[in-house]
Amino acid sequence: MAWVLVALGVALLYWGGDMLVRHAVVLARRIGMSPLVVGLTVVAFGTSAPELAATLAAALGGNPQVAYGNVVGSNIANLSLVLGLAALVHPLRTQARFIRREMPFLLLVSLVLFFLLADGRVGRLEGLLLVLGLVAYLVYLLREKEEPPAVEAEFALEYARPLAASWAPIVGVVLGVVLLTVGASSMVEGAAALARAWGVSERVVGLTLVALGTSLPELASSLAAARRGEPDLVLGNLVGSNVFNVFAILGTTALVHPIRADGPGVWIDLAVMLGLVLVAWPFLYTGLRLGRREGAVLLLLYLLYVGHLYLS
Repeated sequence: MAWVLVALGVALLYWGGDMLVRHAVVLARRIGMSPLVVGLTVVAFGTSAPELAATLAAALGGNPQVAYGNVVGSNIANLSLVLGLAALVHPLRTQARFIRREMPFLLLVSLVLFFLLADGRVGRLEGLLLVLGLVAYLVYLLREKEEPPAVEAEFALEYARPLAASWAPIVGVVLGVVLLTVGASSMVEGAAALARAWGVSERVVGLTLVALGTSLPELASSLAAARRGEPDLVLGNLVGSNVFNVFAILGTTALVHPIRADGPGVWIDLAVMLGLVLVAWPFLYTGLRLGRREGAVLLLLYLLYVGHLYLS
């Protein structure tokens, strides 16, 4: 029964997230947002919507370790599993200026988590500070919108979609939110049951099973963009989603319900997350080529980390 709940939750989170992103893009274009701005904000937040739904469901349902594990585990998966697989599909090299502006924020939020979780708790005041950090991040990110023509063309091709009937995108967004809500509840309930059945902590299940399930939108969109040879979409989506995960998702969840994360393993998780940021930094900040060899290394690092979680 637990596996059925998890499978149902993953499916609903994927469909709900995809529906939310597709229709939110149309609404954003209708109010005059450019394809580049849509990709950097609406899509980055939309692909993080499954993480938000699952983290809120876990925190409100009395599973704080799952809530913590989902945020940190999703960030780890994005910069190792997803980025590694995308590089295996097609070597990545970015020309986008916005990624160089995002990287300092990604490093900053990774460091901030160390201080926030020093006492094993993210309270409402800390949640408010994270949400304010999100506002500062968006202002900083969007203050310079000029990008090389090739980057602008990538985003225009992906997000300059024709406008649908006036009511259709609104219904799509609402339905996407409903699917996300039901899917998150199902996944968290199933994951907690599996943790008890396997004899592992809810933190481990949150870092792996739940995080992987909520990262499916990033995985699907990144692999599709990699196959089309659109590296800026891949890297922008992953970096932006990781920043949103901490600022928006952890911050919003802590405002609603404080999150607890304790135990010696927490520091290992945070060290892995920070280490992956430092590994990705020279490639994403300088525009160096992230080839198949580097992708294979990132994928291996993820597998070693997951193996360590379950074997320990």
